[in-house]
Amino acid sequence: MQKLWLIFAQSVTICLGILFVATLFRHEALPGKPELGTLHEIVRDNAAPPSGSFRDAARKAMPSVVNIFTSKEVRSRHAPLFPDNPELRRFFGDNLPPETHQQLSLGSGVIVQTDGYILTNDHVIEGAEEIQAVLSDGRTVPAQVVGTDPETDLAVLKIALKGLPAITFGTSDQVQVGDIALAIGNPFGVGETVTLGIVSALGRSRLGINTFENFIQTDAAINPGNSGGALVDAAGNLIGINSAIYSKSGGSQGIGFSIPVNLAKNVMEEIIRSGGVTRGWIGVEVQDLTPELVESFRLDKSGGALISAILKGGPAEQAGIRPGDILVAVNGQAIADSQDMLNRVAALKPAQNAQLKVLRNRQTQVFTVLVGKRPKGTIRNLDEDGAEGQ
Repeated sequence: MQKLWLIFAQSVTICLGILFVATLFRHEALPGKPELGTLHEIVRDNAAPPSGSFRDAARKAMPSVVNIFTSKEVRSRHAPLFPDNPELRRFFGDNLPPETHQQLSLGSGVIVQTDGYILTNDHVIEGAEEIQAVLSDGRTVPAQVVGTDPETDLAVLKIALKGLPAITFGTSDQVQVGDIALAIGNPFGVGETVTLGIVSALGRSRLGINTFENFIQTDAAINPGNSGGALVDAAGNLIGINSAIYSKSGGSQGIGFSIPVNLAKNVMEEIIRSGGVTRGWIGVEVQDLTPELVESFRLDKSGGALISAILKGGPAEQAGIRPGDILVAVNGQAIADSQDMLNRVAALKPAQNAQLKVLRNRQTQVFTVLVGKRPKGTIRNLDEDGAEGQ
C-alpha cells in the first residue's frame, strides 16, 4: 500500500513539473506569437503623447538648431599677465605691456536650407575669427560668414555639408498673443535645451536694440547662449529668431524678444542672393507727433511723422519736401508714426520713384521722390526730441 502511494505522489509531482515548464515557455512554443520584448516596443512606439505634451514639436525642430562657438584674439593694455607683480610695476609703471588672449563666445543658429545655410544673430558672430557649428548629432564643422545685416541683427553662415535637417518655416502674420512658443538653443553652453512659454506681445519696438524692430515678445526662458536659436510654434514651425532678453541679472526674467520669421526670412534670402541687404533712403530726419505738436499744427489726428530736418542735396530736398512737412503716406500706405515711416521707406527699392503724401499748412501735397540707397553703417540715432534719420 505504501509503495502504491509513493508511486502516485511521484506521478503527480512529475505532471505538475511538466505543466509548469509548458506554461513558462508557451510563447516560444506557440507559432505566430510575438516575443515579449517586441510586444513592449510596439506598444511604446504607438503610444499617444501625454495630454499637454509638445514633444512632437520639439522632436521636429531640435535637429535643425545648432550650437555656434566663436573665438577671436583680444588685446588689452589694462589686463596684464601679472598685474600685481611689484617688479613689473616698478619697471613699466602703469603702462604694462598689452596682453593677447583668445575670447570665446557661444550662441545658437538654425539650419534654414538642407545644403548648409544657417541663420543666426549678427552679434553672435560679430568680430569672430573662427566659427564652429555643432550639429544636434554631435558633428562639429567650421562655418563661413555669407553676409550680415547689423540693422536687424541677423547673419547667414554656410557649412560644407549636404542633406541637413532644415527647419520648417511658419509665418509670423498668423502668430497671436497667447499662442504656445518653444525656445530652442544652447543656454550657457550646457547643450541643446527646449523651454516653454507663450507669445506675450507682438510688434515690440523702440527698445534701442536694433535699427529695425518688430519683435515677438515671449516668456519662454531665453538665456545667454540662446541668441540666434529658434522660437517655434506648437507644431514645431519656426516663428522667430531669439535675439535679446530684458534682464537685470543677466538671466531670464520672462521677457525675451525674437525677430519675426517673415522679416528674418526676407533678410536671409537677400543675403544669400546678394551677400547683403539693400534698403531705401530719402535723406530726412523725422519725429513722432506729440499731442502738443498736433495742437500746434491744428491737426485733426496724430497719425504721421514730422519731418524735422532734411539732408541738403538728398532725395527729399530734390523732390521739394521741406522741414516742417508732415509725412502721412508712402505710396498710398498711411504712416502711423516715425518707426512706421522708417520701416516703409527702408522697404522701398533704390533708384525707383515713390509717392510721398505730406501735409503743409494743413494742405495735402504729393511729391515724387527718387529713392536713394541707405548708406552702409547708418544707425538709428534718436536725439532728445525723438528724431531719427531715414
